[in-house]
Amino acid sequence: MSSIIPDITGTTRLFGLLGSPVRHSKSPLMHNLSFRYHGLDNVYLCFEINEERLETAVNGLKAAGICGFNLTMPNKNRMVDLCDHLSPEAELMQAVNTVVNQEGVLYGYNTDGAGFWQAAAEYGFHSPEKTITILGAGGAGTAICAQAALDGAKKINIFSRPFSRFHQRTETLAQRIRNMTQTQVELFDSADMQALKCCTADRDMLINATSVGMNPHPEDCIVSDPEVFYPGLTVCDVIYDPQETRFLTMARERGCTAFNGMYMLLYQGAVAYHHFTGLDMPVELVKENFFVK
Repeated sequence: MSSIIPDITGTTRLFGLLGSPVRHSKSPLMHNLSFRYHGLDNVYLCFEINEERLETAVNGLKAAGICGFNLTMPNKNRMVDLCDHLSPEAELMQAVNTVVNQEGVLYGYNTDGAGFWQAAAEYGFHSPEKTITILGAGGAGTAICAQAALDGAKKINIFSRPFSRFHQRTETLAQRIRNMTQTQVELFDSADMQALKCCTADRDMLINATSVGMNPHPEDCIVSDPEVFYPGLTVCDVIYDPQETRFLTMARERGCTAFNGMYMLLYQGAVAYHHFTGLDMPVELVKENFFVK
């Protein structure tokens, strides 16, 4: 395997990523390596496309015969209106990050939540029949909550700031989950540490889906009381820069199983790759080349 990017031929099928910015993305590395591994005449490219240009870009790529594409910020919500069909998770989240073009008909999916839960499974955690407590309900939090509900989580506790720009969206998400699944949902103020301690006492899972603690402010932590972290609780911080946040350090010090969100990126790509090709991404090979613990 001398080259990640395969030779371009007259029959090469095009896939890509639409977003802004996209220069930092690992998606082309992951997908092109996987195409090469499976001997597929495919190529995956990045396209710098913002929300204002998205509809024009999608129409042009569809006319050019693109086979599939991913979307990153800021395009995931806008893509919902441009798809012909939505999968259950994309409908529930009202966000699309993966599109398959079948003869001009666009099928929209969202693989972010499935990617997170596949990563969690590596640490022995599975969401069905469990209580999930999550801090923050932005894009990552929405995906995680929606997929957990579709997978059969017993209950989801969502902590968010009542006056944040995401609060109305959080309330809408909670109502959609109640209407479309059997999962119970409760909303709390993220500043209420006593309520958080009560929610995490079930020893299931606590997730930080906010950006608090991300570089360049790794000393910050959304949790002010270490007693939130009960021994035996599974804890995840979706942040992976830095790889060890203060949130994760506090959790480990209290005897929790703890991990970051690095492999969420890997597995959401793996789920998208399966939608594109019907094949399983060689995740161990991709890990070895592009991810570190």
